[in-house]
Amino acid sequence: MRRLLRPVSSLLAFLALLAAAAQPAAAQSVLRDAETEALLQDMVDPLAQAAGLQKGAVDVVLLNDPSINAFVAGGQRIYVHSGLINAADTANEVQGVLAHELGHITGGHIIGFSQGAGKATKISVLSMLVGLAATLAGAGEAGMGAMALGQQAAMGSFLQFSRTQEASADAAGAEYLSKAGITGKGSIAFFKKLQNQEFRYGYSQSDEAGFARTHPLTGDRISRLEGEYEKDPAWNTPPDPDLQRRFVAIKGKLFGFLAKPAQTFNAYPEYVNTVPAHYARAYAYHKEARMDKALEETEALIAAEPDNPYFLELEGQVLLESGKPDESLPALRRATELTGNTPLIASTFGHALIATEDPSHYAEAEKVLKAAVARDREMPFAWYQLGVVYAANGDMPRARLASAEQQIMTGSTREALRSAEAAERGLPEGSPDWIRAQDVAMQARAQLEREEERH
Repeated sequence: MRRLLRPVSSLLAFLALLAAAAQPAAAQSVLRDAETEALLQDMVDPLAQAAGLQKGAVDVVLLNDPSINAFVAGGQRIYVHSGLINAADTANEVQGVLAHELGHITGGHIIGFSQGAGKATKISVLSMLVGLAATLAGAGEAGMGAMALGQQAAMGSFLQFSRTQEASADAAGAEYLSKAGITGKGSIAFFKKLQNQEFRYGYSQSDEAGFARTHPLTGDRISRLEGEYEKDPAWNTPPDPDLQRRFVAIKGKLFGFLAKPAQTFNAYPEYVNTVPAHYARAYAYHKEARMDKALEETEALIAAEPDNPYFLELEGQVLLESGKPDESLPALRRATELTGNTPLIASTFGHALIATEDPSHYAEAEKVLKAAVARDREMPFAWYQLGVVYAANGDMPRARLASAEQQIMTGSTREALRSAEAAERGLPEGSPDWIRAQDVAMQARAQLEREEERH
């Protein structure tokens, strides 16, 4: 019996692998920054339009993960790891990755994944039944052999399916780059980075090893794509210099935000006077609570570009978090105006208005924060701040509704239900806010039911 359980446990492990492969990593945190999101949107929009989608139809979400990866997980949203941004040298390289991931979206590969996994699972289950029948009939060795072969066939079926999807996404990505008039040189350069990493970590590039991979061999992908790209009229088209300028800026910004200060000062020493260096050092000094030095870096940025809203946003953020909210208001107000009330910047401005503890600023804070969450509901902190304003004005039903919005997004489901129900009781029946309170309450109840079913 112990020998019989080994193939069954292997099958269970294989099924777990399929389930895990279908889900994005839940532990990764989302990194939100207005400048970075605007850049990634401008990078993906021409590719989406080349794929027949509307401008703005595809979102790009940045995740705090040092590994070099990007993926899709359903819907029209691409997830990019911070490690990929750090590894790329050019915006064109990232566009090559986005084009590939867009190929997964337009190819319906997430939906197709369940079909490929389902086929593999059926092979495993059938082989297990055959093996059990043989074992019960007294042919134990033959039964276990049937199970093992079945599992091997199932794994091979799934991996072949995955490789086919990846090759399809490669081809689609090349097509979208071509239609958008964007060179594929960045795509090839990034694949070569991946290949060098594989060499460094000792991954085999042999044909035999290729059968055990979810992706085609990187060398084969490079050879195939080089042939396609070099024939393309866009091959020798220079990459967009403005995208590249913006990309190196956010690379420095992201590095300074995520790295330890000592690493930042090593990568961007004080004698380097570039935008990425000033950005990175501003964050490093800010982490060390050396606010005078952090402000020196932001002032250097603003001196070069006085109307750059993201430089102004950083200056305002440093002042706000240094306990000087009144001094932060001019920079944040101007940044909000220059970006047309971009929600992330507007919400920081709203927070600064509240942080002054001056009631004369509350009306402006309410207006700014309501506009921010109307355009982007996925901002828990903005909802929290809006609740603070409502409470300060004595509007407790809307304060409870704002709390419910914040709580449902941060996983405090029971608290969200209580807040939504309290808001519903206090709001005018039939009003938009009353209806929204009902929606949040229903969402919370549904989440609680799912949690109870899992337990």
